[in-house]
Amino acid sequence: MPVLDRRSLLAGAAATGLAGGDLLGFARAWAQSTEWKPEPGASLSLLRWKRFVPSEDEAFMKMVDAFTKATGVKVTVTNESFDDIQPKASVAANTGQGPDMVWGLFSFPALFPDKCLPLEDVADALAKKYGPWFPSAQAYGKVKGKWIAIPVAFNGGYPNYRISAMKKAGFDKFPTDTAGFLELCRGLKKNNTPAGFALGHATGDGNTWCHWALWSHGANLVDANEKIVINSPETAKALEYVKSLYETFVPGTVSWNDSSNNKAFLAGDLYLTNNGISIYAAAKKDNPKLAEDMDHAVWPIGPAGKPTEFQLAFPILAFKYSKAPNACKAFISFMMEAANYNPWLEAAQGYLCEPLSNYPKNPIWTSDPKNAVFAEAGRRSLAAGGLAPVSERIAAVLADFVIVDMFASHCTGREDVKGAIKNAERAATRIFRNT
Repeated sequence: MPVLDRRSLLAGAAATGLAGGDLLGFARAWAQSTEWKPEPGASLSLLRWKRFVPSEDEAFMKMVDAFTKATGVKVTVTNESFDDIQPKASVAANTGQGPDMVWGLFSFPALFPDKCLPLEDVADALAKKYGPWFPSAQAYGKVKGKWIAIPVAFNGGYPNYRISAMKKAGFDKFPTDTAGFLELCRGLKKNNTPAGFALGHATGDGNTWCHWALWSHGANLVDANEKIVINSPETAKALEYVKSLYETFVPGTVSWNDSSNNKAFLAGDLYLTNNGISIYAAAKKDNPKLAEDMDHAVWPIGPAGKPTEFQLAFPILAFKYSKAPNACKAFISFMMEAANYNPWLEAAQGYLCEPLSNYPKNPIWTSDPKNAVFAEAGRRSLAAGGLAPVSERIAAVLADFVIVDMFASHCTGREDVKGAIKNAERAATRIFRNT
């Protein structure tokens, strides 16, 4: 019997896995060759965000099952809403008890970097095979130059719109600048086919579009040295612009969470919003006529003169308190292998996209022209700090909804421009002073 080396084992199994669906065959070959050998008798618990696309969850759990059968490591997966991940992870970090791994949103690992298992070896190995990492992905994985998490994927949160409503509002194509975007929203309201964007504590939808609005006007919360610079003419212009948008919105957006706009769009009460591809995926399954009338676009360019997108990142971390650190590294490495990753990505129907630049091309991006824009999220996104590196402070700004609350307070009339900026400045000063 010939002796197979690591490369031939994996190459053959990957080809079989991708072509024939033999995930377990790949997993067994991978388990023989991986440099991270799970501890004897190891078991793992994983806390992850609750899926928005059922087929993604099904594919992910098949991956988990294959890992368990190939390594003997049982993995228990618990799902929580976007908004509940960070608080539960913080409790686990502070008490030293809870899940071995947490797969969450944005920069949450930076809230407790000293509690995270170093993952430099995993990050480097993935970069050698599929890299380089996109700059925004690397920003989420590193704190102070050290890898504390692996940015598994991005979720492209782009404008989702009804084609017929856009055309009725006088636009043949989706506007590419912020001025045209406002005029579209005004036209939609006039025709009783309104837009709506979350101004409540929606971890994904609210944070992403509000940061886009801020950055698109050339404003930032902090500069590259973490000096607070939110009190600026550019921020004032961003506030006035968003208030003008808010006047066109469907009622209730100040209380929306991350599922509110999905429900409103699918119910026919909303005609333009920001979201991942999950609305479109649900419509294709349950309401094909609505899906036929849907499309997606990149975010318009504002006075800043360049793309200022803020896309949702999904980093995974392992805690130092885990009794099975090698098993954690093995699992994270396994889920990122192309033979697993690409079929899982395809099952996500475009809801997730790659954080590394040289994965094999995935058919999900070309199988439907309406999916194509979502493939760009990792490349186009800025990281959470804008001008500044991701840090514990930046993570706290997101967790506390500083930017979202600034816009919401002005849109609802609770604060004028100066008051809204002053409150955001005060909140940022408290965070940057105390962390």
